[in-house]
Amino acid sequence: MVASRDMIYHLAEQAHWQQALREGSYTRSTRGRSLAEEGFVHASSEQQWPVVRSRFYADVPEPLVLLHIDESRLSSRVVHEVGDPTTGETFPHVYGPIEVDAVVDTTLLAPPHA
Repeated sequence: MVASRDMIYHLAEQAHWQQALREGSYTRSTRGRSLAEEGFVHASSEQQWPVVRSRFYADVPEPLVLLHIDESRLSSRVVHEVGDPTTGETFPHVYGPIEVDAVVDTTLLAPPHA
């Protein structure tokens, strides 16, 4: 799949993605936190998600699911906000659930030390 500027990415645990497929929308924000707890779903650009994975998910022993999300298919608002004040780097934040129809592809990522 060719990346576009409207494509954002989210690392999901398999069980949470399976739940989203059953329910029709994804409502996890980040590892260990829900959308309700955080207020938005953390997402990344194509260049950012590998860094996020190594920084926050390196110790996850099971495969993760990389969600390829087409921003234009979301009904929730996406805001690109500063995620690292020291560098000014911005990250996409989805202020609401991610409909499974907005996920145009998935990639199963083996654990880093598999």
